Amino acid sequence: MKKKGVLYRIFHLYYDGFRSMTLGRTLWAIILIKLFIIFVVIKLFFFPNYIKEHSSKGEEAEFVTKELIQRAN
Repeated sequence: MKKKGVLYRIFHLYYDGFRSMTLGRTLWAIILIKLFIIFVVIKLFFFPNYIKEHSSKGEEAEFVTKELIQRAN
């Protein structure tokens, strides 16, 4: 038996583990759906693009600089 590299053995370990999963696939699907909801849906509804709404195109850096200076005073 040939000795394989460490990265190959680590990849093979995870590959075999995920390939033989039955219940784990369902759990991973639930985890991925939750992550999608957290990072996409919640961002769209609760975190609007404040800089885009309050500055014109091309002047975003000036707007941020002005806001930082005003808040520091």
